[in-house]
Amino acid sequence: MHLTQGDLFWGMDSDFTKEVMNETEKTTFDENSIMFNKGDDASHFYVLLKGRVKLTIGTEGPVVYIAKDAGHAIGWSSLVGRETYSATAQCVEPVTAIKIKKDSFLKQLQQYPESECLLYKRLAGMLGERLTTLYPTMA
Repeated sequence: MHLTQGDLFWGMDSDFTKEVMNETEKTTFDENSIMFNKGDDASHFYVLLKGRVKLTIGTEGPVVYIAKDAGHAIGWSSLVGRETYSATAQCVEPVTAIKIKKDSFLKQLQQYPESECLLYKRLAGMLGERLTTLYPTMA
């Protein structure tokens, strides 16, 4: 599977990216489908290719973010030491994403420290973007 420059993995070690892509699964979701629920086992994360996904606190909670840009990570709770997802991800429209298993990904990541550092910098940037999007709704 090929990723573009806007993606989470852009600029990372090419061997690392190839290893990861060999173990991914391209998946699709229909509009209104639930990718995962808050509290579900955080065994995977997704990289959005196409579509929009709303993240809510539970199924009836407020919308905290809408992921709509290719390359955004969804379900990144699995990458930061959480055993369960912290939000529910529901597709606002049909979605195409890359599904990545947490355990194998984290093992591969340990072998490429520069890519690991870059990945967590990007995740921190995505989290910062989500927080600044959320702040005005809390005022």
